[in-house]
Amino acid sequence: MNDENLQEEFSMMYEENSKPTRSLDSSTFQMPIKNLRIRKPIAVSPTQTVAEAVKIMQEKRLGCVVVTEKEKLVGIFTERDVLMKIIGKKDPASVKVQEVMTSKPESFQPDDSIAFILNAMHVGGYRHVPIVDEQGKPLAVASVKDIVGFILDHFAEDVLNLPPEPMRKTEQREGA
Repeated sequence: MNDENLQEEFSMMYEENSKPTRSLDSSTFQMPIKNLRIRKPIAVSPTQTVAEAVKIMQEKRLGCVVVTEKEKLVGIFTERDVLMKIIGKKDPASVKVQEVMTSKPESFQPDDSIAFILNAMHVGGYRHVPIVDEQGKPLAVASVKDIVGFILDHFAEDVLNLPPEPMRKTEQREGA
């Protein structure tokens, strides 16, 4: 198939699929984080063992749990804490979550914008951030995966339906 035929075929594909699609622009990121599909947090006590917290994370397939006392956020315990602070260093069955959790993590409100939270995640190197109410009670946990899913939901279909491999012309150099 020559280049003209290929371009014509792509043009026809896009004309047939002319239904309106959502677009991704800067205003999309001004939406509040509460508009994302984010999960409710699973909480553990600071006095639970790391082994207990890890078991919960494995059973629920989570990358983190929030740590609460009297229903208020006091920390976050993540898979990164397990890798960097536990494995090969401490016995998970004898270490309490409070010894290795991130205390007083940066948290956000449901009406904070996606852009604000995404920037904080980037600057702080966070993969998970707690969303709390005015009293500090965890309402949700937003993850990088949640935000990537949100972004993908807003890509136009023609971007998501591109061929699996980019079409490239390879030029043959003489004498190479």
